[in-house]
Amino acid sequence: MPEKKLYFPYSEYLKKIYGEKVYKLPVNLPVTCPNRVDGHGGCTFCAASGTGFEALSPDLTVGEQLRRTREKIERRYKAHKFIAYFQNYTNTYLPLEDFRAYTEEAAGERDIVEIDISTRPDCVSPSYLEVLGDLRRRRGTEICLELGLQTVNYRTLKRMNRGHGLAEFIDAVLQIRNYGFQICAHVILNYPGDELEDAVETARVLSALQVDTVKIHSLYIPKNTVLCEAYENGTISVCSKEEYMDRLIAFLSYLSPDIAVERLFGRIPREEAVFCNWGTSWWKLRDEAEKRMRERDAWQGKYFHYLGGSALRK
Repeated sequence: MPEKKLYFPYSEYLKKIYGEKVYKLPVNLPVTCPNRVDGHGGCTFCAASGTGFEALSPDLTVGEQLRRTREKIERRYKAHKFIAYFQNYTNTYLPLEDFRAYTEEAAGERDIVEIDISTRPDCVSPSYLEVLGDLRRRRGTEICLELGLQTVNYRTLKRMNRGHGLAEFIDAVLQIRNYGFQICAHVILNYPGDELEDAVETARVLSALQVDTVKIHSLYIPKNTVLCEAYENGTISVCSKEEYMDRLIAFLSYLSPDIAVERLFGRIPREEAVFCNWGTSWWKLRDEAEKRMRERDAWQGKYFHYLGGSALRK
């Protein structure tokens, strides 16, 4: 008897769409974030370099960045299809015509089948979606927007200094749905102040909104951030590895089985952080999480029976 699938992996999701393994190529643009320039100082966990730790310099053209990274991936994995991942900061905060030019350049590169745009829920508007829609119509390139939600707990969002609440995320999802683009939600399951119930409710909301994929992060603390200062002076603490495992398994158990899971743990170069993954590699933690799921007879969607008028079924 085949082993029960613990969760729906992103790699399988991409194979269903494109028929083979697809690899992401990070792109780093000369852009920042409105939450960093409006006097708010940015999210408490955001490093000066954003999240593009693996990306090349934004001084290089989009085409040059894609070609350099693609050559490495091609040699190592014999890959044939790629996603241009506009990863760092808030890419729809660019001037509209610059955004159009950068995405057009990416779509023109060889073997690019999809463009992923990382942005904030409060930076999604029809004008930018129209640019992406026009690009897809002309070139046939698939589009995905990656939205940093982090948690549905609006009080925690305020402590994060996110600069937006849950309403903006819902609005962004509804706007993007009108264009038929894929949606990926980023979540942090163990930000200080959140509890297991918040992880569960985040899974429930994402399932109700029918996002396509989710990228799960365990909290890491970059150096020289507001969160770093609070961690080092003892103002905040990070939950134990065991507690995170409980939250992760609960999140997956309530998540719709149709939502693909891109990752289970956060990643950051060790030299960039004061805390990451309890000093353990992400792949060892992944193996441990999967082992715990088997031991508990847990799987993605085990408790996904709360939508569609659930009270009427009782």
